[in-house]
Amino acid sequence: MILVIIGVMSLFLVHPVPGRAYLLLSLIYFPPVTGWLKEKYRIRIPVIVKIILGIFIMMFTLGVSDLAEMYHI
Repeated sequence: MILVIIGVMSLFLVHPVPGRAYLLLSLIYFPPVTGWLKEKYRIRIPVIVKIILGIFIMMFTLGVSDLAEMYHI
């Protein structure tokens, strides 16, 4: 849920491109999307990959993005 919020805030406050990327990447955390990927394409994303991706997005957002500077994080 946090990644969706980061995506929406980046979409409207920073720039649409990283916001859209965050929103697309955050879809893998929703059970209907992972079920659809598993049924349609036989792709299963391991939990460790989801955790690493979440940490990477959080670090990138707080370290490099303008979103962190806007809220003095």
